[in-house]
Amino acid sequence: MSEPIAAIDTVVNIWTKEALAGRPDRTAFYQDKMHVDRETFEGISLEDTLRRMDAANIERAFLVAAKVGVKHHPACYHVPYELVAEAVRKYPHRFSALAGLDPTEGMDGVRALERAVKEHGFIGAHFYPHWFELPPDHAKWYPFYAKCVELDIPVQLQVGQSMVYDPTYPLRSVGRPITLDAVACDFPELKLIGIHVGIPWTDEMIAMAWKHRNVYIVSDAHSPKYWPQSFVRYIDSYGQDKVMFGTDFPVLQFERTRQEVEALGLRPGPFRKFMRDNALKLYKLA
Repeated sequence: MSEPIAAIDTVVNIWTKEALAGRPDRTAFYQDKMHVDRETFEGISLEDTLRRMDAANIERAFLVAAKVGVKHHPACYHVPYELVAEAVRKYPHRFSALAGLDPTEGMDGVRALERAVKEHGFIGAHFYPHWFELPPDHAKWYPFYAKCVELDIPVQLQVGQSMVYDPTYPLRSVGRPITLDAVACDFPELKLIGIHVGIPWTDEMIAMAWKHRNVYIVSDAHSPKYWPQSFVRYIDSYGQDKVMFGTDFPVLQFERTRQEVEALGLRPGPFRKFMRDNALKLYKLA
């Protein structure tokens, strides 16, 4: 058994009742598809979130102020930056904030990102290519990449297959990891993080992280016991400096995910880097 490591969860959805208010119904996706229990699905307090983190020995969670599609569409929603900023102000030693991006907002969105970082202490950016059906190498994302370089913050984005979150609004899987190749070439200073493992193109995601010194991977949204063996080997060997722990809570529960990671039998050094050190270094929290 590896030594107890206080983990950093790099992808967590704020799931309070306030954050869930006004969102479109996602019962079929979260409860039927992802098997999120009803108590969690209906919303939990920040304090309950912290209790669950403590049970899994998770020291800090990166809360996402997600921009889930264009704001005006009935199947979409934006989590207000202020809502996440307030959670961080309340528990600054346990939460950090990530700013969601919407490419349709153009320079207004770029300026909002800058304010979030400079005025409210957000430590990175986050976006979902599939919610806009714009692949990561589309020109509409480039102003945001440039601003992330200027602010010296990482940007994390979903890679791999997307789900059907709303049957009235199916979305194409545009997040092929290979699209990060052009972005990494165009922005070699950008800290570029592919989240959600990259399944079913995991080896493609590994290839991007291996090729580019500025490309990283987060392991969230897919249960560790189902990870491809190539991904487990990568974390435990030549990719030990390039992968970070995440859950995408509530998609994955903190304690169960931790238990499944520990069951993988990673070597102590790579295990510590994966669960904690890589995130602290990349996000400059050490």
